[in-house]
Amino acid sequence: MTAAIRIALIDDHALVREGIRALLEVVPHFEVVGEAGSGAEAFDLIQSTQVDILLMDVGLRDINGLELTRQLRERYPAIKVLMLSMYDNQEYVSSSLAVGASGYVLKEAPSREIVAAIEAIAAGGSFYSGDIARKLVKPAPSEEELTPREREVLLMLAQGLNNKVMARTLHISVRTVETHRLSIRRKLAIDKPVDLLKHALAHGWVPYD
Repeated sequence: MTAAIRIALIDDHALVREGIRALLEVVPHFEVVGEAGSGAEAFDLIQSTQVDILLMDVGLRDINGLELTRQLRERYPAIKVLMLSMYDNQEYVSSSLAVGASGYVLKEAPSREIVAAIEAIAAGGSFYSGDIARKLVKPAPSEEELTPREREVLLMLAQGLNNKVMARTLHISVRTVETHRLSIRRKLAIDKPVDLLKHALAHGWVPYD
């Protein structure tokens, strides 16, 4: 028997929570274990209830949902977060990934998409609606030219490692690392760690987690 996926709803509109709960409760292996309408209530809920996935709204009464996600992921790293928002905003989407959310789905998305997102995240993956996923990574015509070593460096950059750590890990010189970084930046026109991570995730070069 498949273990139930324990889900909590974090949204400051009771009517929205009621609708989402009704949607999720018809899925046999989903269990909605609680609701919260604010950041404070979310912390209280997680401290008293075992939760696998949080469905998080971007806007809450007392705190931004992105900042709440960052705080919760720092304190409870095992909990996964799916942003469920009315905003199709690239800045929000990028920020959600940066603070540790595992996916971003619009509230107006079909119910099957929300269900698919929860299942993907529960399985250790990630999920972004089709239009949103396309916005995450800008085209890079020469991306196929990355060498295996450059991909290794890219993944380490995505993890925020510095040149000395990368050089020690890969058993190469710091100067060689710098050369690879320059090459990656020239080919992909990407340098920020969060953007590199998004690129690596989108291309399957690193597991979704």
